[in-house]
Amino acid sequence: MATSTVLQAREALGSRLRDLRKEAGLTGKSLAALAGWDSSKISKIEYGKQAPSADDIRGWCRACGAGEQADDLVITARDIEAMYVEWRRRLRTGTRARQEKSQSLEADTQLMRWYEPVLVPGLLHTAEYAAAVLQRVTAFYEIPDDTDAGVAARMERQQVLYQRGHSFHFVMAQQALRTMVGNRDVMAGQLDRLLSIMSMARLRLGILPDQAPYTVPSHQFIMFDDRLVHVEAVSAELTITQPREIALYARAFSVLAGQAAYGTHARSLILSELERLRDA
Repeated sequence: MATSTVLQAREALGSRLRDLRKEAGLTGKSLAALAGWDSSKISKIEYGKQAPSADDIRGWCRACGAGEQADDLVITARDIEAMYVEWRRRLRTGTRARQEKSQSLEADTQLMRWYEPVLVPGLLHTAEYAAAVLQRVTAFYEIPDDTDAGVAARMERQQVLYQRGHSFHFVMAQQALRTMVGNRDVMAGQLDRLLSIMSMARLRLGILPDQAPYTVPSHQFIMFDDRLVHVEAVSAELTITQPREIALYARAFSVLAGQAAYGTHARSLILSELERLRDA
């Protein structure tokens, strides 16, 4: 099932097609007759209930005398469908291919902004933490187990942290320091890793305290410059490319970052969780 973001995009495309029909002076029934379709198909496409194929769009534009607009609308439709990729399809060969796709995108990004409410961001993982996460992903989605290859690829991704021309701003909720991934030793190693990377010149790490007030709707998301946003939902990964929506994510990140603790305060939050783990 598509998410509300995809449905809204389909509705917007349907609205553009409806405008073409009306400008051509056609009713839904007359357009259906010209295209050789059932009349219900017209209303389903116009109201975003059905995704039109490339052939549907070309036939629609032809019937409305707007053939010159077909290519642009076909591209729009393809972009909409690319927004939503089910995890079972994305991960059908295991976890490594997904890591390699991320590596390519990260290499082309100058500023990455990443918000995580529950887990440590992937680019900051230790190998042990990454293995525990990918093992759970493999089990949950019932995909081929290539954990070792996936971890190796995730570790390779981290080279971008040390390359010039890239900067990173991570914000994670304090809960991410507490969510038990693997075991206490894995968590202790991961918290030590966070402490060690805090001094990196091109990296900002903020911790959103658990007592911070609710200010904006938020879930996990990653911003790649101002080009696109990745959102990882339970069933699928969304790729957001509409400028209006990207601006909303930028605004949300700015608010969350403004509430986060940095420097000495962030370090004290991490050290407190590390001490709790070691005393347990």
